[in-house]
Formats: sequence, C-alpha cells, structure tokens
Amino acid sequence: MATLRQYMRDISPYLLLLVFVSTLGPLQFGYHLAELNAPQDVISCRVSKSSISMRLATAFGTWTSPSNSNRHATTAAVTALPGCIPMDDVQFAVVSSMFTLGGLAGALAAGPTASARGRLFSMRLTGLFFVAGSVLLTLGASITVMSIGRILSGVGAGAATVIVPIYISEVAPPRERGTFGAMTQVSINVGILGTQTLGYFLSSQSTWRWIFGIGILIATLQILGLLIIPESPAWLATHKNVTQAKRTLQRIRGKHYDIEEETTLWDSGVASPEEEALLDSSSAAIPSSGPRRVSISSIASGNSKSHLGFFDVVRDAQYHPALVAAMGVMCAQQLCGINSIIMYSVSLLKDLLPISSALLTIIISAINLFTTIACSPLPDKLGRKTCLLLSIFGQGLSALALALSIVFGAKILSAVAVLFFVAFFAVGLGPVPFILASEMVGPEAVGAVQSCCLGANYLATFLVAQFFPIINLSLNERFGGAGWVYFIFTGLAVLSGLFVLWRVPETKGKKDADEVWGRTRRLD
Repeated sequence: MATLRQYMRDISPYLLLLVFVSTLGPLQFGYHLAELNAPQDVISCRVSKSSISMRLATAFGTWTSPSNSNRHATTAAVTALPGCIPMDDVQFAVVSSMFTLGGLAGALAAGPTASARGRLFSMRLTGLFFVAGSVLLTLGASITVMSIGRILSGVGAGAATVIVPIYISEVAPPRERGTFGAMTQVSINVGILGTQTLGYFLSSQSTWRWIFGIGILIATLQILGLLIIPESPAWLATHKNVTQAKRTLQRIRGKHYDIEEETTLWDSGVASPEEEALLDSSSAAIPSSGPRRVSISSIASGNSKSHLGFFDVVRDAQYHPALVAAMGVMCAQQLCGINSIIMYSVSLLKDLLPISSALLTIIISAINLFTTIACSPLPDKLGRKTCLLLSIFGQGLSALALALSIVFGAKILSAVAVLFFVAFFAVGLGPVPFILASEMVGPEAVGAVQSCCLGANYLATFLVAQFFPIINLSLNERFGGAGWVYFIFTGLAVLSGLFVLWRVPETKGKKDADEVWGRTRRLD
C-alpha cells in the first residue's frame, strides 16, 4: 500500500501525457513492422479480398457515400491507384526488408542528433519521416515507391527506438523509471496488435491503403502532441539552461513535489564517478528496466570528455567480451525467429491451422502484448541470463513443435506452438537484450557498444525479413509440404542458448562493469 501511495505521489497527469505522446514513436515502429503481414496476398495481387474484408468494404462504402455524386468522386479517386501491385515472394521480401535498412540508418543517426539538437527536436523529426513514409505507402503504385516509403518509415522507427527511451528515462521519477522504461516495448506491441487487427478487416483491394493512411493520422497526432510537450529537463540542464530545466521538471512532477534532490548537482556541474556511470547507462539507446537507475541530476551533470568512439572500443581488448556478448544477444533476439511470425504469419500459416491465420495473428499480437507486460519484472527477479536461457529454450522447443506439427498436419498443435513461441519471446529475448549493453561496459564505452548492438539487431532483422520467405519457399519445394524452416530456427535457438551460456555474464545485482566481468578496476 505504501508503494502504491508513493507511486501515485510521484506520477502527475502531465507526466502521463508526456509518456503517451512520446511513445507514439515506438508504437509506429510496431505498426509499420507488421503492416504488410495481413494484406500481403491482396497487395501482391494473389487474391482480391477476404470474406470479412468484402463485407466491411461494402458496409464502409455504404456509410461513406451518401449521394451519387460523392460515390462517383470516391470511385474515381480509388481507381486512380491500382488495387494491387504484382509482386512475387522475392520482390515482396525486398519491400518488407527495406523497413529494417531505414531503421538501421535512423538508429545510427539518432544518438548524435538527440545529443546535439535535443530530444524534442529529434522526436519531431521522426514524426516527419513517419508522415512521409506513410504517404508514399498509401499512394504507392509501384514496388519502388513502396520500398522508399518503407525506408522512410524505417528511419523514423529506428530513430524512435533510440530517442524515446532516453526521453522517458529523463522525465520519469527515479523510483519509477524502470516501470516507465517498459512502456517502450509495450507501445511497440500495441502498434503490432493495432496493425494486425486493421489488416484483418481491411485486407481487400479497395481498402488495404487505409491501413497505411491510418499511419498518417498516427504520425500527425504524434507531431501535434510534440508541439505541447517540453524538452527533456536533463538535456536543458546539460546545455547550460538550468533555470528552464528546473521550471520544466517542476511542471512535470507537480507544483507540490520537492525537486531539490533531483536538481542538487545541476548548478555545480559536478558528479561522482558512480553517478557518471549510471548517467551513461540510462542514456543508452534502450534504457534498462531494472533498478539501476539514476536521478535526473546525474543525467544533467555527466562528463562526456572520456567517451570512446566505435573504433576506440573495437581496438581495446578490454571491451571485446562485452561487445561480443551484447551484439550476440541482439542477433539471437532476431535469429530465433520472432519476426517470422510478426511479419509473415498470415501467409505462413494460411491453410495450415483450424482457424483463420489472420485471426490467429491478432491473437498472437495480443498475447505478445500481455505477456510483455506480465513478464517485465522477471529480469529483476530471476536475473538477465536466466530469463534469456528460459526464453531461448522455450522458443526453441516451440519452434520444434511448430515444425513437426506443420509437417505432420497437427493443426491444433501448430496453433498452440505459435502462441507459446511468442509468449516465450517476452520472457527474456524481448526485453533483456536492450538492458545488457549498458550493464556490461563502463560509462566511457556504453554509447559505442549500444550503437553496435542496435546495428547488429537491425542487420539480423533485415536478414530474417529478406531471406525467411525465400528459404521457406525453397525448403517447401525441396522436401514437400511446409514447416521445414522452423527446424532451422530450432537449430539457431540451440546455438543461441550455448552462446548465452558460455559468453554472456549475469549482470543482475552487479554495481558496475568491473564486477560483472570479475576484474580489478582500472585507474587510467
């Protein structure tokens, strides 16, 4: 009860507004990641519409066409764009994977931009990329235009996954920063669930463009919301605007909240080494959801002179174990196969399951969301490495069950295996990789290591998005039937588990990187 009272005292309605508006960025990451899944066959001219989409399109046309003249105008507007864009599996995979290439570029550029121009400016910039990408996708009539739209949306999404967690960590109260840090992953799953649901109802040649059009509305709402929220107080204080930073922080916390403890070091500009270490840990691309959080005062007073660049980290053998471990876990997150379900589940599971694959995809997305929320405390309770091993073991076992059930036609088992496959992802492989980088290296190297991790993550996502449908089709033709590709994911899960077991240390409860790796602190 005392904890609940403390929570209610620390949280103001204005803070909730800031979190809602800022997390519209990660929400669009999830939205655009999965937007091609349900309408894939319709967009690529393989089918015209599903039965549910046909009924909805008829009803939608009746509700929105009150007169003959309006009906003719609407028909003319729709027929100006093709009802579908002919694509084979390879071409569709290219369009889909362009999102991850844009995401890689956005993630790499976001950090320097957010540091130099501010978090708020950078988030507004992501909104413009989301709008531009959604417009091209809505109006696209060729593979080239669709690909460019996916790239632009990807740039906004990649940047949002870097900037928004930093912003949230800097405006959230220190005691609740872990809770609010989880909102990034939650909002991504909300976006995935939203676009999968829309795809279920709007997958027809006359309505699929509305899925992308709604993306324009979400991005516009984000931009308008970003006009009324403030810059991060930590960034303002770091850039010598302490008075404005205090005024902003007081508004966020509420007029009766004592901010003295959080701002005590802003005027002195001095921080202890421990605070500087925590500062850089919380300033990583995706913040830790654990208790190792720092007050906003230390965020504002960190010293950046000792920061190392990418090549400095690569040349220093001290950082090699952390670099290998962090990048390996990021790759494992994708190579265990989660995006084969998120991005391709409708076409993959079509005709294999006892219920509509599009409806099953909605159920999958809902389970992904709720298990993410439910499992968010586990890394702090069980440990990071334990959660990773449980997650990988569960996904590997689920992938094996899915492969066998599809090959032997056990449809109900296939559906259950897919649901467990997604649920186990939320136990560890979903949240933990974003925590580890800031806990395995010191403050001087966390930025470079986190950039490497995000680069590895987007590269692995690109590989899955680009080559999964191609390999899946090739194996199906070679061996006959479907499901063989999940034997590959089972093998990758085994390799990932061995990698985590041998190369990834436990970071829970460790005060710094030296304790994580069991070494004596360096004095230079």
